[in-house]
Amino acid sequence: MTEATSEANRLATVFGGSGFLGRHIVRALARNGWRIRVAVRRPDLAAFLRPLGGVGQIEPVQANVRFPNSIAAALEGANAAVNATGVKAESGAQTYRAVHIEGARVLAQAAVSAGVTTYVHVSGIGADRKSASPYIASKGLGEQLTHEIFPNAIVMRPSVVFGPEDDFFNRFGALACYLPVLPLLAGGKTRLQPVYAGDIGLAVAAALSGLAKVGAAYELGGPRVMTLREVAELTLRAIDRRRLLIGVPPGPSRWIAASSEFASRATLGLFPKLLTTTRDQVDLLASDNVVSAEAEAAGRVLEGLGVAPQSAEAIIPSYLVRFRRTGQYEVQRSA
Repeated sequence: MTEATSEANRLATVFGGSGFLGRHIVRALARNGWRIRVAVRRPDLAAFLRPLGGVGQIEPVQANVRFPNSIAAALEGANAAVNATGVKAESGAQTYRAVHIEGARVLAQAAVSAGVTTYVHVSGIGADRKSASPYIASKGLGEQLTHEIFPNAIVMRPSVVFGPEDDFFNRFGALACYLPVLPLLAGGKTRLQPVYAGDIGLAVAAALSGLAKVGAAYELGGPRVMTLREVAELTLRAIDRRRLLIGVPPGPSRWIAASSEFASRATLGLFPKLLTTTRDQVDLLASDNVVSAEAEAAGRVLEGLGVAPQSAEAIIPSYLVRFRRTGQYEVQRSA
């Protein structure tokens, strides 16, 4: 029996499965042979996920944490569930409390009621319920509630995530096309451990297949630790551009972020998103975001789940190529 067919009769519900990270989780589960319900607010916008699996293997369904019946329906008959919901910035009803805290509570309770065997909650390195940052605190509270309600839940804490649709390397690449100078918020010395979205998908799939320690929190990072300045330099090399890099201290960085947030609100969202930064994003850059020594020692890392992390250097050129002066032909021109 192959690995794919061994999971053929098992059903997993992935909340937030149409998002940047969620779609990689769905793809990994499909390759392992799981049947998947992708629970989203707008299933009509998630049809693009169906081709990632066989006929009928992936089915988008409507679910909203404000309507418990929709959550229960999405979990009916499921053996496993994944909470991959999240927001980077608050907008309307999509607040940190509504999604990261109340959403985590409702989904964990529903998973218990549905008799789900394995439950994975996606959080982030540095999540801390005592943090002064609303974003970081909401992630920490979401973890706490999840474990209180579903003690055997497995938490995945990725560092900065990269991939074709990311808002990290792509942001640097886009800014380099328009600005002669790239500002490095919070000073540019913060240490990060960028992790490929596809590797997180594989980690979640491994957890649902029983390879993770129940109740444990895994810290997921890539093979290389780098500063924000090194991230910008790597991006510039990938797109074959030269730009001046200037580190902006935390204080002025928060002022810049506050100004861009105000501009976005004052223009009813017409202010360029590329130039909009939130204070929470600055707060995230104020502290190192790397896998801890404790997680390494305990094997609560990608390698502990049988996943060999892929480097940013090997992947980002494939999707940052559009930011080169002549796109995909830049390689031919400079060869």
